[in-house]
Amino acid sequence: MTAIRPRRSVLYMPGSNARALEKARDIAADALILDLEDAVAPDAKDMARDQVCAAVKAGGYGRRELVIRVNGVGTPWFEADLAAATEAKPDAILIPKVSSPETLVEIGHKLNGLWADPAIAIWAMIETPLALLEAGHIAAAAHDPVTRLSCFVMGTNDLAKETRARFVPGRAPMLPWLTTAILAARAHGVDIVDGVYNDIKDADGFRAECEQGHDLGFDGKTLIHPGQVETANAVFAPDESELSRAKAIITAFEQPENADKGAIQLEGRMVERLHAEMAKRVVALSEAIAA
Repeated sequence: MTAIRPRRSVLYMPGSNARALEKARDIAADALILDLEDAVAPDAKDMARDQVCAAVKAGGYGRRELVIRVNGVGTPWFEADLAAATEAKPDAILIPKVSSPETLVEIGHKLNGLWADPAIAIWAMIETPLALLEAGHIAAAAHDPVTRLSCFVMGTNDLAKETRARFVPGRAPMLPWLTTAILAARAHGVDIVDGVYNDIKDADGFRAECEQGHDLGFDGKTLIHPGQVETANAVFAPDESELSRAKAIITAFEQPENADKGAIQLEGRMVERLHAEMAKRVVALSEAIAA
């Protein structure tokens, strides 16, 4: 099984806020998106770029995954952002408003031209109607090594803006879009994290949306406030009962009498070998979180 990196909680941090970048070193998020785009005013772009790249180079973030979100292709800041991020060597660079696989190929060639460290991955924001219509083709670009694509990030606020869909409890207007992106990502081995929840004070609503995202199949959720980290970490992690059952399934199929069986009965339920594979992922995720 491919090594799993937990992405239960993916916290946006404004690149123009030096204090926030410092505090992020002690926040228990699985990943940090150090943002040069939406969270930064136009007149602060250069300063934010310098601060973010200096913070990444300085380190001190432990095993947290560090991602720099650059400004979009075609903006006045993109080329400088990409070059500076490449030099800083984060774990990944997040590209806004990816609406075609060609964009990822173009960026991949630019990174090669910058002699970017091969370990730097590309994450893609899925936040336009065209991106959803092209989701399968964008995800399939992950098979081309030049793109470095490893993760989708849902941009639900931008999708609401572009489609005029309303934010309602349960997200009924967005469910077809969310599941489309999940199917595209899973079809091509790409991880995917859910969009943000805007009401920081609504803890119950946030938990409910995390649980919905987990049920849908997201790996985790993007966050806009450190206070949301604990809930996301809890919801997107296997609980004790899930972990216990996963271990029981693995153990059962390891018994000599079950070596040639495709399905067995366990605690009154029919269990197939595909459930054993699912169980192995649950255990691997739990171990990765513990590490």
